[in-house]
Amino acid sequence: MRLPPLDRRLSVVGALELPAGMAGEAVLLLRVLLATALAAALGWEREQAGKSAGLRTHMLVGLAAALYTALGEMAMAESEQLQPGVRADPIRIIQAVALGIGFLAGGIISGRQPEGHVSGLTTAASIWSTAAIGIAAGFGHYLLAAGATVLQLVVLHAFMRFEHRDGPGQ
Repeated sequence: MRLPPLDRRLSVVGALELPAGMAGEAVLLLRVLLATALAAALGWEREQAGKSAGLRTHMLVGLAAALYTALGEMAMAESEQLQPGVRADPIRIIQAVALGIGFLAGGIISGRQPEGHVSGLTTAASIWSTAAIGIAAGFGHYLLAAGATVLQLVVLHAFMRFEHRDGPGQ
């Protein structure tokens, strides 16, 4: 199973060509492991902040997003092998993960009394962003995934002091 050269794939899917068979699956498994580790850092921050969606939730979101992406990449490669010249659309993978995560994140957001108070928005956004990091890792964009993890940690932790709070946290 040979994927298109790097220059054609860089803007579409992962930056590494996958070897055939189990070796290719091992590369994809490393991507999933990286996504899970990066998501753990984000989940740990949420856990330390006492939020309901913490370490395990973020790890599972990162793992699942990367796994769906890796499976999509495998399907695209197999499709190219079976029907040369016909390219699968990797955007559909991203859309499917984003849609599924939207339902999960939406369940975290809740309205409470006093009227107009909404909680869970930051954690929901964190889960949504964690899924995107999982997708980046799943496609093999390691530097982007790691950099986005650091940036998300900065936003979650360092910018908390600038947030106006009228009640329970986000």
